[in-house]
Amino acid sequence: MYIPVIAGLLAAAAGDDPDALYADRANLASAKRAADIWAGNVKSDPNDFDAAWKLSRADYWLGGHAKEDEQRAYYESGIEAGKRAIALSPNRADGHFWVAANMGMLAESFGLRQGLKYRKPIKEELETVLRLDPAFRQGSADRALGRWYFKVPGLFGGSHKLAEEHLKAALKYNEQSTVTHYFLAELYEDDGRKAEAKAECQKVIAAPLDPEWAPEDQEWKAKARTLLAKLSK
Repeated sequence: MYIPVIAGLLAAAAGDDPDALYADRANLASAKRAADIWAGNVKSDPNDFDAAWKLSRADYWLGGHAKEDEQRAYYESGIEAGKRAIALSPNRADGHFWVAANMGMLAESFGLRQGLKYRKPIKEELETVLRLDPAFRQGSADRALGRWYFKVPGLFGGSHKLAEEHLKAALKYNEQSTVTHYFLAELYEDDGRKAEAKAECQKVIAAPLDPEWAPEDQEWKAKARTLLAKLSK
């Protein structure tokens, strides 16, 4: 449970340190402040690779938590920042991954046209991450590719078999990944594998919080409880 008083103390302690502010991202004001600082850094120094990819990551988080009419602008900003990071360091995985993540949310959230527009570049960016650094962010490229193969219709390259393979590959880097187990739960539910879906939900709920990803872990746990209740009816 997020406690506003603690959040305020964390934000005050963070000051103008964008990394500390982003660590307190469950407080959206902190996340927005971090994004503003990184955007300012990119503006003052267009060659600041770290500021570029971190801005892309922050935009992804903000897009997922902003008001509906603000989400698209965050994701588009995230794509732009990620592309800047790629241009600065094409052999680093960070820019490629966060571009794909922001594109993925546009594809999922804004209809078929956006899905078709970004389908191919998302896959290309994630495959680039796999080539550069398969272990990046605890197997995030495999995890995101698993989601890609699950979400994309078979007519356009989707495959539940490949989705499962990539998601299980991601677990090699973190066996207790809440998001990976939740994605497997949704895949199994869709395939009518109810017992396996419930088992994956239970793994999400039982997993310890990762200090680096605690806000995300809390959200996946909440989603898993909801899905488990649905599966248990």
